[in-house]
Amino acid sequence: MAFLATLGMLVLYASLFILAFGVSWAIYYDQTRIHIPPGIKHPYNLRLYHSFLQFLGLGAVACEKLGICHRYKAFATFYKAIPLKKSPALIIKSLLFEDIPVRVYWPKAISGNRKGVVLIAEGAGLFGNINMCDTRCCCIAEATNSVVVCIGFRLAPDHPFPIPVMDCCTATIHFLKNAEEYGVDPNRIVVFGESSGGTFAAAVCQHLATKKDLPKLRGQVLIYPFLQAIDFNLPSYQQNHSVPILFKKRTLIFGMTYLTGKRTNVEGLMKNAHVPKHLWAKYRKWINPDYIPEEFKARGYVPMEPAPFSQELYEICKECINPMFSPLLAEDDIIRQLPKTFLLTCEYDVVRDDGLLYKKRLEDNGVPVTWYHIKEGFHGILADYGKWILEYPTVRSHYQHVIHFLNNL
Repeated sequence: MAFLATLGMLVLYASLFILAFGVSWAIYYDQTRIHIPPGIKHPYNLRLYHSFLQFLGLGAVACEKLGICHRYKAFATFYKAIPLKKSPALIIKSLLFEDIPVRVYWPKAISGNRKGVVLIAEGAGLFGNINMCDTRCCCIAEATNSVVVCIGFRLAPDHPFPIPVMDCCTATIHFLKNAEEYGVDPNRIVVFGESSGGTFAAAVCQHLATKKDLPKLRGQVLIYPFLQAIDFNLPSYQQNHSVPILFKKRTLIFGMTYLTGKRTNVEGLMKNAHVPKHLWAKYRKWINPDYIPEEFKARGYVPMEPAPFSQELYEICKECINPMFSPLLAEDDIIRQLPKTFLLTCEYDVVRDDGLLYKKRLEDNGVPVTWYHIKEGFHGILADYGKWILEYPTVRSHYQHVIHFLNNL
């Protein structure tokens, strides 16, 4: 018996050693494949953040392999486990807007009709939820004396496009119609989103732009949004394809899973083989590297012809030209009705040029744009505001520009 017990302990220790070695090797291998440009300040903080997300990703994949749940559901479950913040300055309640879960943050201080901020979570429509935005919502409500509504939309792959973004539209419409019940002036409501939340925010604003029976939105805040699925070889996609936390290939995998509810081979997408010639011709007036200022091509850009067109790939992802998925493709008569815009881009971000092209479209159509570019920034730099060791050192100074825009609406 003693021999068996000793043997069992040896097997256990060996298994733990193999597991630890495997995880360590995976992290080391991953770290050697990423590219952190010298212009990024605090590179070790970015490496730590990337490693943390990779560790969560490994756990999520393990859950899927073991048949526990889909990897993105496992990822979402982690974020749902984050404790919600308690703020002595706020009243916080979980409610339903047309059967859609929301979390509402009211400042306790007595005030007249306040601004309202509708906040939409990041997470590619796959794992974003209210919990991951809780600290951010508290910060915005306190700093701007606004009532903040965070939307708990349904998630792909169980609920693929357009369900998540339409949930956001439904909840926003409900808030606009009932704003006064929450102490909010219905003419002072802003839609706010970061990353894919910025995509959703842009789509919501476009969806509501022509609705005559609703109050007009006062503004939109778009933090490094994904805005088009036509050209994946713009300068920023070439320059930043391996910069964490959002790689080019990961962007396309997330986007196609959200769009179709299935994991898609994205090799053809990476070479723009999904766009027929007539659509290239149509959308080149808006999505064109010639419209990217030369300063953003300084780190290298090589014009690339699309790979041979794949009808099969186009059939899989043809909804990617829908403006609710790619807001940059909306017609001018929609764009010119959009509200004042705060647009934030980051130099070392694959979707940087989406923001630059949208800025041009908004300005060309007379929409006032406040643009803030973080020269040392990367995708996700603002995501972990208030999250202890994961918070990037410069995030609070960057957020002040967002707060200033909101306070001046």
